[in-house]
Amino acid sequence: MNRSILLGSWKSIIRIPRLIWQSEVSRDAEEISKKLDFMTKDHHRIRDYVVLEIPRLREPITPEMISESLNLNIEQVNIILSELERNMTFLYRDQQGAVTWAYPVTVVQTPYQVTFGSGEQIYAA
Repeated sequence: MNRSILLGSWKSIIRIPRLIWQSEVSRDAEEISKKLDFMTKDHHRIRDYVVLEIPRLREPITPEMISESLNLNIEQVNIILSELERNMTFLYRDQQGAVTWAYPVTVVQTPYQVTFGSGEQIYAA
């Protein structure tokens, strides 16, 4: 197997050798990891929670819902949501502070929809 990548641009296709694309992927993974260093266990818990609940509930997830479900105080939840949003990591809130978008799902209508194995359907972010 060749293991090169074919990169298409309009009428042209360029073969990218494995050595080149592999080093790019490694470098990108390192940069992404550094961007996520600010996240604590609770950041991950909140992010995971909203990603799972948006498709299930099909409505924005309020800080109060997160606080109650994860047994975290509301101030801590709001701080973490602000940090996740400020770092352009995974989520976006509406004017009332509820999470409407948590990559890869959103309650906001988009041209894209996803269907999970459980049958849940939601818009893709």
